[in-house]
Amino acid sequence: MSITESQVQEALKGAVDPNMQKDFVSAKTVRNIKIEGNDVSFDIVLPYPAKTVQGEIEALAENAVKSLPGVGKVTANVAWKIVAHAVQRGVKPVPGVRNVIAVASGKGGVGKSTTAVNLALALAAEGAKVGILDADIYGPSQPTMLGITGRPEAAEDGQHLLPMLGHGLQAMSIGFLIDVETPMVWRGPMVTQALEQLLNQTKWEDLDYLVVDLPPGTGDIQLTLAQRVPVTGAVIVTTPQEIALIDARKGLKMFEKVNIPILGVVENMSIHICSKCGHEERIFGEGGGERMCKDYNVEFLGALPLDIHIREQADSGKPTVVADPDSRAAQIYRQIARRVAVKIGELAADHSAKFPNIVIQNT
Repeated sequence: MSITESQVQEALKGAVDPNMQKDFVSAKTVRNIKIEGNDVSFDIVLPYPAKTVQGEIEALAENAVKSLPGVGKVTANVAWKIVAHAVQRGVKPVPGVRNVIAVASGKGGVGKSTTAVNLALALAAEGAKVGILDADIYGPSQPTMLGITGRPEAAEDGQHLLPMLGHGLQAMSIGFLIDVETPMVWRGPMVTQALEQLLNQTKWEDLDYLVVDLPPGTGDIQLTLAQRVPVTGAVIVTTPQEIALIDARKGLKMFEKVNIPILGVVENMSIHICSKCGHEERIFGEGGGERMCKDYNVEFLGALPLDIHIREQADSGKPTVVADPDSRAAQIYRQIARRVAVKIGELAADHSAKFPNIVIQNT
């Protein structure tokens, strides 16, 4: 009895993608089913990058189809395609950038910048083309975290700067343009203008994701940035204690106010594990991030430990995802990155580029 395409589809309905949390058929990722005799091959095109788990997903899909009686060789080919998604109305997309991810916190000191750079590196490790924009004009930290020195070069058009490169990321920061000890004694409008120039006058090259490390807080500057930067979605970083969660909630509400989707919440410094004895202690409390997610019906993306190695690696210019890719912390960052990419993949696609420009001329 020969295998039919409907049988293959039915078998793949029983295989759930662990990152999308949907079966391959309902997720609409199955393509090009081919049946030659009893041999079956098909493509799975994911809306998120999945380089480090590609083999696992292929095995999962193949094993589902191998359950069919009489089936021969089964081959699944997993790939991914990242498309642009819609942003706030009235805000133009950035040339060379498909999706912008804002990483924000209601207050400083919660590890937002460390989370942002490791999120960007994790997306790159999964096979995406990624950039990072250091939007913290007053306290730029990404040059140090990425171990980048020097000044950016001008592009051929003389109107743009070429992004700096670090660990495979395209990066731009005010820190590349000023001396390390130079304070930015600027008022809000100047900061907003500087950020817009860094964003729009950098020649980003074919990015799937641009991670924007926003300054902490929810004041006028942050609100203006949220209104002018074309953000696909936002990630909120907090620590478990109530004093941090109060401000994190304000950050979340700020993005809701300007109609930017909340991709989820990351709880940083969730648990401390003693490097000497392995004793675990929840220094900043427990479960705060998850409670916040339940209150606002957003996704809890993951919890990261308070680990001295994360701090040391960021300070040395080689963040955890590249310094120790097999560590538990790096695995958590990659899990968070895949889930962020999945959430973006579920948003409405941006079809504006498919419509022609209409020009009315007098003849």
